[in-house]
Amino acid sequence: MPSGRAGVRMSTEELPVFPLGTVLFPEGPLPLRIFETRYVDMVSRCMKEGSGFVVAAITSGDDVDTRGFHDTGTIAHIRDFESLPDGLLGIFATGGQRVRILSSRKQGDGLNVGTIERLADEPGCAVASEHEDLRGLLQELLVQLPEYYGSIPRRDDDASWLGYRLSEILPLSLSQKQYFLEMEDPARRLDILKPLLGSLQMIEPTGESGSGASH
Repeated sequence: MPSGRAGVRMSTEELPVFPLGTVLFPEGPLPLRIFETRYVDMVSRCMKEGSGFVVAAITSGDDVDTRGFHDTGTIAHIRDFESLPDGLLGIFATGGQRVRILSSRKQGDGLNVGTIERLADEPGCAVASEHEDLRGLLQELLVQLPEYYGSIPRRDDDASWLGYRLSEILPLSLSQKQYFLEMEDPARRLDILKPLLGSLQMIEPTGESGSGASH
């Protein structure tokens, strides 16, 4: 696994690791359809124990045949579940604390288990005036995604929360999303996002917010 950015060293623990072709951000939504036995069992144990699992973006392979994943990920906490009409297990989870995966091993059932350390949360940071147009854009996007964000408390006056939501919603590459997850400066994240969104033509030259994006 490639190395991540330096973080604050904390005590370690073991958690199951779910490699996915997506990046989970703190406080972000994660709807999943579970069909593999190893992950159905993982979800059952997490719910029984009241624990979470780590979502790590894949670096090679796919969601079924994973050959590598990033060592910076996010703990997912299961909020709801249901049996779907097609017989699969549907869960809705939200992102918790970012973590560094120090090492990992694969169990006999194929489930990855990682030794992880939790990374410190970003400090609270108000949205600067030059980023108010990003705040307006996010408000427009959230209105279009009530199934994902309707139950998530909004803190769009916080630069970290704003940057995380834009990073997860917008059509960025997996590597770009991972970069924004690993970044530890909320103001800098918005500084980089703003011209990037301009290139996506989602912010007008005048600074007015433009069209939305699908999740």
